[in-house]
Amino acid sequence: MNPPLHYAVVGAGIAGLSCARALTAAGVRVTVLDKSRGPAGRMSTRRGEGWACDHGAQYFTARDPRFQAEVAHWLAAGVAARWQPRLTVFGADGQREAVGGAGAALVRHVGTPRMTAPARHLAEGLDLRLQATVNALHCYDHGWELATAEHGLLPEAFDGVLLAVPAPQAVPLLQPVAPGLAAIAGAARMQGCWALMARFDAPLALDFDAAFVNDGPLRWIARDTSKPGRAGMETWTLHASAEWSEAHIEDTPERVASALIAAFRALGGEVPVVWSAHRWRYAITESAVAEGYVWRVEDGIGLCGDWLHGGRVEGAWLSGRALAHCVLAETALA
Repeated sequence: MNPPLHYAVVGAGIAGLSCARALTAAGVRVTVLDKSRGPAGRMSTRRGEGWACDHGAQYFTARDPRFQAEVAHWLAAGVAARWQPRLTVFGADGQREAVGGAGAALVRHVGTPRMTAPARHLAEGLDLRLQATVNALHCYDHGWELATAEHGLLPEAFDGVLLAVPAPQAVPLLQPVAPGLAAIAGAARMQGCWALMARFDAPLALDFDAAFVNDGPLRWIARDTSKPGRAGMETWTLHASAEWSEAHIEDTPERVASALIAAFRALGGEVPVVWSAHRWRYAITESAVAEGYVWRVEDGIGLCGDWLHGGRVEGAWLSGRALAHCVLAETALA
């Protein structure tokens, strides 16, 4: 009997893990590689002594029946819970507006006890290799070989490579081996986002837990400790807008913190006792460049990610799943 196909999935965010799980369930051997110390990608949590803060994705929604079924599994496994914050909207000059329309009735979920929990659940049982920054792809007659910054050339060859990384990070990997795919990735515009994690000695006397902000440098603020399963210091996440973040992408954390804290105080917040800043260089997708995923069966290389499917957690999961199913269908026909 022929050995099972062996695919490399580069990126252990929700898209890569969704793709890997679907392939593994069909009997395909999968190795997932990621540059970070843990899975989750932008569904990340920063932790310290007595505090934790979701500084990437803030919550996720489920509109597609397939993702609704997946979220139901996460809820049953205890790695996700519904979040029902007191939500408001700040318009021009800090004026409050009602949360109306679909936004008022939207069901929001978070990972529990941290935003990373669903990704860690998806990663269970996978061949996951962390702190492995893939920096080169090589295609030979016997398959694909991958090199990492930490370990050099990996010892095995793969039948295919599936990239689940932000489009700008995919471009340099693809350019030498698949310039057509590099052009697709290069056409996607991903913008940065500055995130500030602000900690306080006591709960702030604000009558909301989260807010969309439609004026000034901020676009979103949330009381992280209002989410289910959280404990520790009063912690708020402040996200800058994509426009402001791009304009200040090379600013120092101190300058960013000064601007975002001032904007937070204008909305009723206070100066934190301590803060941490994080720059997400590729956080927001302005528009997808293809429908869901890209797969080149003749080359054995594919792309998936939220940047190909609407920019949400749901889109990332659907993109990875769709790529996996396409790979399986093409493999069956080969």
